[in-house]
Amino acid sequence: MAQTTSGNGQEATPGASAEPSQLIINAQYIKDLSFENPRAPHSLTQQATAPTVDINVDVNAQSVSPEAYEVVLTIKVSAKVNDEALFLLELVYGAVVTIRNTSRDQLPPALLVETPRLMFPFARNIVADATRDGGFPPLMINPIDFTDLLRRNAEQTPGTPTSNLPSAE
Repeated sequence: MAQTTSGNGQEATPGASAEPSQLIINAQYIKDLSFENPRAPHSLTQQATAPTVDINVDVNAQSVSPEAYEVVLTIKVSAKVNDEALFLLELVYGAVVTIRNTSRDQLPPALLVETPRLMFPFARNIVADATRDGGFPPLMINPIDFTDLLRRNAEQTPGTPTSNLPSAE
C-alpha cells in the first residue's frame, strides 16, 4: 500500500485537495465616489451641536469568470445637524479576486467576509480623505465585523448569498 504525503511531509487526508485554498486580490478600484456638502459654506462653521452620523455598509459579489469574482463594498454615510444634511458620502469600492481550490460552501465566507476585510482599510482611507477634503474632520470608520454582516444578511434574505456563482471546484 502506497502512502501519500503532502508537501510538508505529513500524511495527506484522503479526498483532500493537494493544493491549499488561494484568495488573490488582482485589482482594487473606486467604482463610484460621491461627496455632497449641500449647506456649504455654512456647514463649515462651528456647529452648536454634534452631528448625527449614520453609516451603512453592504457587500456584494458576482462571478466574472470561473475562478474570478468582483466583490463590491458600498459605504454610505450621512451626517446631519438638526435634521439638516451636513454632508453625504457614498463610496462604491470594488475588487477583482481569484479564488482557487475552495469548496462551494467556502465561497460566501471568502467573498463576503475575507475579501471585504482586506479591502476595508483602503475604503476607510478614501472615506477619511473625502470628508477631510470636503472641509470636515476625517471620518474614521471603526472596523467592521463582516462575519456578523453576512450572518445578518442571511437571516434577512434566506438562501445562499452567492447561489448564482459558479462552483470553484
